[in-house]
Amino acid sequence: MTRITVQIDGMRCGMCESHINDAIRRNFRVKKVASSHAKGTCVLFAEEDIPDDALRAAIQPTGYRVLAVRREDAGGKPAEKKGLFAFLRRS
Repeated sequence: MTRITVQIDGMRCGMCESHINDAIRRNFRVKKVASSHAKGTCVLFAEEDIPDDALRAAIQPTGYRVLAVRREDAGGKPAEKKGLFAFLRRS
């Protein structure tokens, strides 16, 4: 699982967040997507990495601007899923 955080300029309200979330869901297979107009971010979790150019192309038609894209780990390594029973997944 890869965690991708996208810095977005122009979100002002909850509807802005919905527009971004819908654009991401329409264009990519994601497990989870959540946007915050207060933070100016969209955080998404996907099984496979999504190229920066593809994210920009999906968000641009909504009228918002992508400022930056970053992965959880340097080099785009998959993010480790954490939870209450994470200790059971250790090998």
